[in-house]
Amino acid sequence: MVIAIDGPAGAGKSTVSRALAARLGFTYLDSGAMYRCVALAAIERGADLDDATAVGELAGSIAIELDGERIELDGRDVGVAIREPAVTEASSRASVHPAVREAMVAEQRRLIAAGRYVAEGRDIGTVVSPDAPLKVFLTASPQERARRRAEQTGEDAAAVLAAQRERDARDQTREHSALRPAADAIEIDTTGLDQDEVVARIAALARDRGLAR
Repeated sequence: MVIAIDGPAGAGKSTVSRALAARLGFTYLDSGAMYRCVALAAIERGADLDDATAVGELAGSIAIELDGERIELDGRDVGVAIREPAVTEASSRASVHPAVREAMVAEQRRLIAAGRYVAEGRDIGTVVSPDAPLKVFLTASPQERARRRAEQTGEDAAAVLAAQRERDARDQTREHSALRPAADAIEIDTTGLDQDEVVARIAALARDRGLAR
């Protein structure tokens, strides 16, 4: 069983999903980390990120393990490496390829079938688990999203905003698994809300649906 948390970068998905999972006693699944692992592997192996065949084959050949906060790529901890700005940009390019998404979606479905998860990403409620009993789509103003990401990475907010616009365009217009709220998702604008407020709202929704106590 999964609670699906989708939305664009900087909307607060990671912090909210991690905190929500802890509150409800669920396991946190960061689907974006899996695409970052593909991107990191492509960079390290010199693969052309725009070569759909090469990156798709790479995605099917690597071993990704998620163990709480630890993220492993082929047996090594890459939790820090996958958060580098270059990997962030590369993951958006790699994730547009159908074969990459097919490989990651299959792995995500395998994981969530075995327990209770709060899974965050861009297509959890629309593609990975369209039957999820609770789907939430988090968003925020572009400026607020850029500010949050800049605080996390130490980058210039204006540069983050420009990169964010490019990434949003790719995510929203890609042929497969485009970023959009599921028809039955509950949208929450997190602009002006702190993490605890957002988590409390979603936790209340989960309790109302009998998914948690």
